[in-house]
Amino acid sequence: MKTRFLSIIALIFLVSCSAPKKDDIDKKVDNLLNQMTLTEKIGQLCCPIGFNLYDDESYKTLIDSLPVGGFWAVLRADPWSQKTLETGPDANKSRKIYNEMQRYAVENTRLGIPIYFAEECPHGLMAVGASVYPTGLGMAATWDEELLYSLGDAIGLEAYSRGARFGYGPVLDIARDLRWSRVEETFGEDPYLSGTLGSAMIKGMQNYVGATVKHFAAYGIPEGGHNGAAAQTGPNYLMSDYLSGFEIAVKNGAKSIMTSYNAIDGVPCTSNSWLLKDVLRRQWGFKGVVFSDLGSIWALHSTHRTAASQLEATAQAINAGVDIDLGGSNYGTYLKTAVEQGLVPIENVDEAVRRVLRFKYEIGLFDDPYLDVETFPETSQNSSQETFRETSLQLRTARESVVLLKNDGILPLSRDIRSIAVIGPNADNMYNQLGDYTAPQDPDKIVTVLEGIRDRADANTKIIYAKGCSIRDTNDADFESAIKAAKSADVTILVVGGSSARDFKTSYESTGAAVVNDHISDMDCGEGYDRVSLELSGLQEDLIKEIAKFHKPLIIIYIEGRPLLKNTANEVANALLTAFYPGELGGNAIADIIFGNQNPAGRLPISQPRNTGQIPIYYSQPKPHDYVECESTPLFCFGHGLSYTKFEYSNLIVNKLNDTIEVSVDVKNIGDYHGDEVVQLYLRDEYATITPAEKLLKGFKRIFILKGETKHITFTIPTENLEPGEFTIMVGASSDDIRLKENIIF
Repeated sequence: MKTRFLSIIALIFLVSCSAPKKDDIDKKVDNLLNQMTLTEKIGQLCCPIGFNLYDDESYKTLIDSLPVGGFWAVLRADPWSQKTLETGPDANKSRKIYNEMQRYAVENTRLGIPIYFAEECPHGLMAVGASVYPTGLGMAATWDEELLYSLGDAIGLEAYSRGARFGYGPVLDIARDLRWSRVEETFGEDPYLSGTLGSAMIKGMQNYVGATVKHFAAYGIPEGGHNGAAAQTGPNYLMSDYLSGFEIAVKNGAKSIMTSYNAIDGVPCTSNSWLLKDVLRRQWGFKGVVFSDLGSIWALHSTHRTAASQLEATAQAINAGVDIDLGGSNYGTYLKTAVEQGLVPIENVDEAVRRVLRFKYEIGLFDDPYLDVETFPETSQNSSQETFRETSLQLRTARESVVLLKNDGILPLSRDIRSIAVIGPNADNMYNQLGDYTAPQDPDKIVTVLEGIRDRADANTKIIYAKGCSIRDTNDADFESAIKAAKSADVTILVVGGSSARDFKTSYESTGAAVVNDHISDMDCGEGYDRVSLELSGLQEDLIKEIAKFHKPLIIIYIEGRPLLKNTANEVANALLTAFYPGELGGNAIADIIFGNQNPAGRLPISQPRNTGQIPIYYSQPKPHDYVECESTPLFCFGHGLSYTKFEYSNLIVNKLNDTIEVSVDVKNIGDYHGDEVVQLYLRDEYATITPAEKLLKGFKRIFILKGETKHITFTIPTENLEPGEFTIMVGASSDDIRLKENIIF
């Protein structure tokens, strides 16, 4: 209720500053542009790093020399920025910083153009005290469009209340190489799911800030799984698989987009005019702002070597359609010379500046550049308050994101159990369940799995904890205590997986990516931590095998940022669950699933392979032959997820209308529990001019159904992009669990 009340206050505040009409904005933009010098224009296209500027005079010095358009990561706190829980700005200090920096820009530059803050918001604002939600894969595992809108609204409000006007997120890269370090940030392997859920989040965020969709494009299929490596794909698959999710987001009003570090077919995305002008602007009609990623313009010379100098790299980027240089090092240093030497037409600079100024007018920065502190007395959702936790968006999202992969009937766990061993490296490590792009946290805010089990278990149940081992370290000092705990308990809950937890001993690149080095932390995922194998790291596999020897009830939970191999766990566990970094209240959410307070309905947004050698493996690829060593199918398919109840599908009806196909189905809850079902609609083009996909997701609905109740569900498939011919309509509970199907010709 508190969050909703604050959202209404903020919305009233925003609406009260009624936005000017487009024609009025265009006139104001042109009038201001005509007054600007080349240096002032270039300044608007620079977005330098801000977390080291606000505590000294360097900010004023920068503004005096180059009145920049805005700043990135002013509020960021993490080991890369060297801002801790104590030294990073909280909500109140953030607002003070924003107003002070804004006031200097407005009052001490010739034209008084206000600045913006651009902040990281992939799964919550990356700032001290802000809410932490499940990472992208966890959000996608909810398959809940309405929830993603609410999530975006909450993140946007929290970012806006601290001064942000751009929120970086969501990440719509299609993840097809699971070795890649940033899989966790994505919405998985499917462009329709990513585009639909991403658009819902974008709409919510843009109640308050401009959402910056990233990374454009084909960033999730790097050669060798190396972050930023080249993407090898042809134009047909590029458009259908890797760009279509972005197109959905653009058509749903995304305000900005960020280029990716990689090259496609040898052309770097940050200098790809076909991608940024022909596709993004001309074909899709995108009117917003294009950011470079941090250092991606610099990389045109230093990494891609398509530019012989940084001067040439600068010209390539802006001529291709990159409006804002994140970091500002190229445009701020070389763009003036590039214009003076004729490498960059002034018209290209002017058009980029127009887009930046138009955004500032549209969000009301010129009318009211400052934050009214009284309007936002407290926007952070204070999950340290017990009464709030049980109704929070953090808990709801985490609950909906947990996927039950296997269950022989042991779950939900009986409350009559006398003793439970909670074991594993991710059982009681708060940072290991939060994911990358997370600020330092107050321990009182975070609920680990151990804490959640203790909170949800019966008061008479004995809880025995042992860590057992770390994620990557092979020190076995606590191994015996874990085995002893499992041997003595009636049931073992073993929590393994991975971690994207950064620490202050790790080194970082200038882009913020972590550098793999000799320091052995738990971190095996997160930007910069690519892998050669999807096996559990360290001694975790050994721990699973040792505990399985007791032949006692065993529940295994993976907390992970990418799908790790689960063959052994699937063989020995009575129940198997996965949670893709479930956020600050993930421990309570998982415990609620374990004890039946929540009927699980999370569904996999990404296939779970049997072996690393199967990569890429995704549901829509043509079905291949088996390997010598294993089946070609995934261990768990896209869309898979179990429930404590059962659903029956019937009465499939397919109607051809003028420009759509209407599909309806009845779904009945025939089990013993109320619960959500995620109804999935797939389409297969039987014959096409290019090799068609095995099947494609074309609709989904997460819907609550009481036991014994039947719900009638309707989907609509637009036909504008379908070739005339024969199609198979399929409805079911996962990509491999099709319950009903019908052929149609149009």
